[in-house]
Amino acid sequence: MAKTTIDTALLYATLDAARQERGLSWRGLAKEIGVSPSLLSRLGNGLKPDTDGFATLVAWLKLPAEEFFSAQGDQRQLAEAGQPDLMAQLAPLLRARKDLNETDIKYLEQVIGATIARARAQG
Repeated sequence: MAKTTIDTALLYATLDAARQERGLSWRGLAKEIGVSPSLLSRLGNGLKPDTDGFATLVAWLKLPAEEFFSAQGDQRQLAEAGQPDLMAQLAPLLRARKDLNETDIKYLEQVIGATIARARAQG
């Protein structure tokens, strides 16, 4: 049976990208998020956050918690489970952006759709 865990490396990398974008130290990022610096340090060392810490981090990132879930277990079960359609995942994210107008969104959907089709044709 497949087991779902938190992908700490992905969560840490996502936080690091946000930290760099804001020009903050890890301590400054922890203060902005409202968590202890030790929580971020533990993540950097591959340790899992507590439930409240995880919820605070993903809420601050404004990303769904599922983005940081990783399934482990029988590879056959994982392959059969499949993945959601990439465009189905991206469309709500694009439409939620306040800095994109409808024309921008349609353009990005076309570009991403063409890229996906090309990747599938080559794969």
